[in-house]
Amino acid sequence: MGVKLPDIPKHVINFDDLAGKIIAIDASNSLYQFLSSIRQKDGTLLMDSKENVTSHLQGLFTRTLNLMNKGIKICYVFDGKMPSLKTRETQAREERKKLAEEKLKQATKEEDIELMSRYAKQTSRLTIEMVKEAKELVSALGLPVIQAPSEAEAQAAFMCKQKDVFAVGSSDHDCLLYAAPRLIQNLTLSQTRKLPNGGIVYIKPEIIELKEALKSLDLNQDQLIVLAILIGTDYNRKGVKGIGPKTALKLVHNFKNFDALFSEVKPDFNWKQIFAIFKSMPIMENYQLKFDELNEQKIKNLLIKRHEFSEERVNSLLQKHFNEKKQKQQFSLGKWV
Repeated sequence: MGVKLPDIPKHVINFDDLAGKIIAIDASNSLYQFLSSIRQKDGTLLMDSKENVTSHLQGLFTRTLNLMNKGIKICYVFDGKMPSLKTRETQAREERKKLAEEKLKQATKEEDIELMSRYAKQTSRLTIEMVKEAKELVSALGLPVIQAPSEAEAQAAFMCKQKDVFAVGSSDHDCLLYAAPRLIQNLTLSQTRKLPNGGIVYIKPEIIELKEALKSLDLNQDQLIVLAILIGTDYNRKGVKGIGPKTALKLVHNFKNFDALFSEVKPDFNWKQIFAIFKSMPIMENYQLKFDELNEQKIKNLLIKRHEFSEERVNSLLQKHFNEKKQKQQFSLGKWV
C-alpha cells in the first residue's frame, strides 16, 4: 500500500537529469505495478502457453531497458522477511483480494468487461517464483540485485544515505520515513495517462528532497514518522480513526510530546511498536553495486525459450539498446556529431 504524505513539494525533472546516476528501485513496488497494469482488456494477466504469468517480466524488461537507454544506472532492491506487524495487514489484503475474486467471477458470468478488468487488477499476487525470475532477469541485464534482510525501501534508503545511490525509486513515500535523502517517482515507461473523461495527462519523473519536505511541513524526522502513523502506514493501514492528513499535521505541530499526543487521540494500536520499526529496520551494510555487461543469451533463454516471448520483439528491444549504447560511446569519445 505505502504511506501517502500530504503536501510534499515535488519537482518535475527530465530523464536527462538522471543520466549517469544510480537509482535504487523498490522491486516489489514495480512488480506489483506491472501485475496490475499489464493485462488483457478483460483484466487477464499475460501468460505463456503453460499459464505461467509473464506480465511482471514484460514490464520489468521493457521499463528497465528504457531507463538503461536513457543512461540511468538501475539497481533493484528486493524485500526480505516482513516485520511481524505487517503480517496482519498482509492478511487483510488477502481478504480484500478474495472478495475481489468473488466479484470478478460475477462480472465474468455477466460478461462485463469493464468490471472484469477492475476486479482482476485487485487480485494481483506476487509469488516466490515471480520474484525469483525477476531477479534472474535483472542479473541478466547486468544490473545489481540487492536482497534486503527486511523491507526493501529501508535498505534503499540506507544506500541513499550512504551516497552509494543518487535516489530511491518508488511510487509511494515510505522510504522518506526511513530517512532517504531523495525520492524519485514516475520512473515509468509510459509518458501519458488517460483520464476517465477522455483527456490525457503527461507524466514526467518527479523528485522529492527529504530536507525540503521536512522544512515545508515544519517537521523533524521523528515527527514525520508520527505524522505517517496517524494517517496510516503498512503497519496500521487505517491510521487513527477520524484523523486525516491536515488534522494529523496540526496534531504533530501542537503536541511536542508524542506520548501526550497518542494519549489524546487514543489509537487502537501500539504506536511505539510502529515507530520503532521505522527507526530500527534491519538493513544489510555489506552490499555490492556491481554492474556487468548485458547477457543477451540469458535474457533470450528466460523470455523466449522459457516463456515464449516474441523473438522479434525481444530482438528489437535489445538491438535498440545496443544502438543507444553505441551512440553514447561514440559521443563520449567525441566521434558522434
